[in-house]
Amino acid sequence: MILDTTDKSNGAGIIAIDIGGGTQDVLLWEEGKNIENCVKMILPSPTQIVAKRIRKATLHGIPIALCGTTMGGGACSRAIRDHLKAGYPVYALEKPALSIHDNLDVVEQMGVRIVDSLPDDAVKIYMADVDTKALEIALAQFDVSLPEYYAIAVQDHGYSPDRSNREFRFTYWRNYLERGGKIDDLWASDPPEFMSRMWAVKETLQNSVVMDTGAAAILGALCDERVSERQNDGIIILNVGNFHTVAALVIGDEVKGIYEHHTSLLTPEKLKKHLDRFRVGSLTNKEVFDDRGHGCAYSKDFEPGLFGKDCYVAVTGPRRSLVKTLGYEFVAPYGDMMLTGSFGLLAAARKCWGLD
Repeated sequence: MILDTTDKSNGAGIIAIDIGGGTQDVLLWEEGKNIENCVKMILPSPTQIVAKRIRKATLHGIPIALCGTTMGGGACSRAIRDHLKAGYPVYALEKPALSIHDNLDVVEQMGVRIVDSLPDDAVKIYMADVDTKALEIALAQFDVSLPEYYAIAVQDHGYSPDRSNREFRFTYWRNYLERGGKIDDLWASDPPEFMSRMWAVKETLQNSVVMDTGAAAILGALCDERVSERQNDGIIILNVGNFHTVAALVIGDEVKGIYEHHTSLLTPEKLKKHLDRFRVGSLTNKEVFDDRGHGCAYSKDFEPGLFGKDCYVAVTGPRRSLVKTLGYEFVAPYGDMMLTGSFGLLAAARKCWGLD
């Protein structure tokens, strides 16, 4: 999965943005430029930015009106609840309202007023996972232009108005493993129909590849030579994100298992126990889900012996210090751990658009 950065003289450019709960990690790749010299930015995530704007309105006692499209919830959903709790009105168009909950009846029961047009006396809060205007303005200060093509990663729980979104999200991983778990199937030209957040990005950005943040992290970790060199031996790729932790059992060109949990609920001891059982197939989906995680799943042809007691564990992610005492190896594709997902996005996008 190592990227070829030699000059093909076609002037291609891709902006890869890995959008998490804490940060959005931006890589602006230009064909022919050494990848270490490409423009890179670690910015607050869209949900954190929106939450800050909502809290500012709450502080000043101003009604808010949500416009834009569906995006990730998390911090901004909590800020919306706090705004309502403080006694101030929240108005929302339908698409941004779906960022709070897939069931609009639930959203209205919270106190949000879903409307067809926004009132003039409320401050408008724009909701979207990608703010191209803000990026364009920021980059213009350095005489850098946005490229034509986008590669975006979001963590989409899928449209599930009447079902646990954690449970529904894990059907994405289960379906992937049932299809064979091929590394090259971690991305697709179009996301699954039920991935509403991915489609919101896709509809906003026509020339885009959109994929899951966990999938982008797996691909990105494989861009580190220390990882790709051991790929055929049976390894664990572990991404410890600000809010979610994802582990993948990888051998050759296939993923044999996926584990996903909330980082805040993990300790080094718990995570090690989970991974030790995960690699041999004894950790169950029910155990992880009942522990308020998303779950774990294995491929149909999973063989416990493929992942031995001393199998290599490659760790990325901003919360990787959680496992610093466990003897796992911290990896950093192209010397930049925070852009692991962005490198994975770039690898996928180049394959999709035939730039390799």
